[in-house]
Amino acid sequence: MANSSNVAEDHVLPELFSNSYVNEMPMEMPCPADCQFVSPTPIPSFVDVLPNASEGNEQGTAAEDVCTTPVEPYQNVPPIPISVVEVDVEGSRCGDQTCVEEGIYGEGGILGEIEEHRIFRSKRELMTCLSITSMREKFQYKVFKSKPTFVVVRCVHTSCSWRVRAKKLVESEYWMVTKVEKKHTCPTDFKPVRRRQAKSWVVGECVKRKLINPGRVYRPRDVMDDMKRKFGVDISYSVAWRGRECAYDNLRLGTPEQSYKLLPGYLHMLMATNPGSVVNLEVTDGNKFQYLFIAFAASIHGFSYCRPVISIDATHLKGKYRGVLFTAVCHDANQQIFPLAFGVGDSENDASWCWFLGRVKSMFGVNPALVIVSDRHRSINNAVQEVFPQAFHGICMYHLLNNLKTKFRNKTKELEQRYIRSAKTYNLQYFHVLFYTLCSAVPGVKEYLEAVGLDRWTRSHAPSRRYNIMTTNISESLNAVLVKVRELPITSFVNEIRLLCQKWFHERRTKAGGCTTMMSKDIETKLEERKDRAQAMGVICADQYTFDVVDGDRNYCVDMALWTCTCRKFQLDQLPCDHVLAIVRKTPYQAYDLCSLYYTREFWHETYRGVISPIPHISSWTIPEQISEFELQPPDVRIVAGRRRKRRLPSIGEELPTPKCSRCKQRGHNRATCQNPIALHPADEAECPGSNLPTRQPTHPSNQQSMQQL
Repeated sequence: MANSSNVAEDHVLPELFSNSYVNEMPMEMPCPADCQFVSPTPIPSFVDVLPNASEGNEQGTAAEDVCTTPVEPYQNVPPIPISVVEVDVEGSRCGDQTCVEEGIYGEGGILGEIEEHRIFRSKRELMTCLSITSMREKFQYKVFKSKPTFVVVRCVHTSCSWRVRAKKLVESEYWMVTKVEKKHTCPTDFKPVRRRQAKSWVVGECVKRKLINPGRVYRPRDVMDDMKRKFGVDISYSVAWRGRECAYDNLRLGTPEQSYKLLPGYLHMLMATNPGSVVNLEVTDGNKFQYLFIAFAASIHGFSYCRPVISIDATHLKGKYRGVLFTAVCHDANQQIFPLAFGVGDSENDASWCWFLGRVKSMFGVNPALVIVSDRHRSINNAVQEVFPQAFHGICMYHLLNNLKTKFRNKTKELEQRYIRSAKTYNLQYFHVLFYTLCSAVPGVKEYLEAVGLDRWTRSHAPSRRYNIMTTNISESLNAVLVKVRELPITSFVNEIRLLCQKWFHERRTKAGGCTTMMSKDIETKLEERKDRAQAMGVICADQYTFDVVDGDRNYCVDMALWTCTCRKFQLDQLPCDHVLAIVRKTPYQAYDLCSLYYTREFWHETYRGVISPIPHISSWTIPEQISEFELQPPDVRIVAGRRRKRRLPSIGEELPTPKCSRCKQRGHNRATCQNPIALHPADEAECPGSNLPTRQPTHPSNQQSMQQL
């Protein structure tokens, strides 16, 4: 593992992938003054940063030949498909997305009937079909003869005539059934002791369809129940667990080790199908994985139309080799999550955060109004100061609140509401009043918060606009969406991220294209709510641009020439506040002209104009020879024995919600573990067949007391 601060100066880690350019799409409308970006730093092409071809080849290879010579996809890696064949264990095929010729499996797919002249792609598929057939028809077979070129199986009963013979086709990996005797002559009372065909890899083939969704909770006990219900086969817990793992390996591009080997080819196809996307893969000595960075071309283009406030966070991966996922996101015009970049590293340390933020800076340039929001992790603070010294670094007010709850445990009730109001207020004078009440109620909190920096956690003191992004909730929400995906091997994990972004871009591009208002839908709703509140306010005009707005027992001064209001919402959010909208009702000003372009329908649609394209099936990949021959190895991680942790440890001061049982409505457990007695409803007791029986009443005082306790 990389240390947090010690990196060998004389060893430069080779970068396997990077993109030589960024898609510079023309902007069709002007951006605000704070939307001007410095051109991003060009990144060297992956041809230049690949390891020298002469190191693995004595004769060497020209750079031109490396990137243009197509080769057959992954001769040394098992052809595990990205798209899964969805089959039903009863014998029907559905959703077949593989590149298999029609009729190669016969009717019913791999789970169909065994017929003469039926062809299978491998001996493993032939034996899988035989095993499932034996479980479905309630008999068992044994292998009579097995050679590299043919196989003969027959019923386990010596007098039974059922048998199947198959042979391997010449100069091919395909197998064909040459002879089938379907009639069973077993005695009717013949009952084998165990189901010898219920192997773990056969069980995995039967339940594979149920595991396509990464978020599906499918326990080994569920595997045992399904095998019993569909085939009448009793399997042990260990067989069910191994069968589920075999199904996971088939669906997730192989084992974790195979997934790392497939990653370079997958990243090459991602760049080929999404031109302008940026991919960086760094390895250590021995071709072992260290860092991965991905930024789609659609995200690079769309960031120019989003407010320059980036939320960054990291969350742990839950696979065999663990690791950390780095994310950078922002808000679009409709206040939705807009993904910017993703990274994978070994852990949260100074080196990994500097590497990730350095790639973010190279992709999205330098904006003078840029604001970065994160938690108080020390490595994030060090990396932001090193990579973005000119940007303002704000702190998530929720994480800081958890720190306060931990430090001042006895003052939680007095602390929370006063702190939140102090952090969210726009007005400086109102902040001083709230902050004074907070410090008076909780001794010692004043020194603690001032040491953190008032400008880093309050909206009123921030030197740059944070808009409405006071927390890292958008980052935490993205982590919650990927909570089940983080258990996948590396290549399947990256593919799920691409699918999620592809889905989001399509849905939001369609939604923005159907918008008929001047602003986005969320902003239109917010403006309507503010207009309703503005109807009760009085407006007194001083001159053409200066107004006095009376709101209850307070008055606010608005300068329409400078776009300012003494409540400070107008200038900090770049959106008309209630007082400005009260002026709009009585003057020729238009509310839409007073909104920032970041909230408009045009910017919303332009944000999602880019398309994230799908990646074809692995059999259609065309990989350069140098990449296909490169075998990426997993990182050096100590594999801990036992079941891996899936639930994260709570942060300091974080209060986890207590589960509530849907059966007895009590907290502390769920329905699966509930053991509390449930009383019948009076209406249910009346309909119960035994409701006319006399109810048993306790007579002894000790019995009455025990019933009350229950």
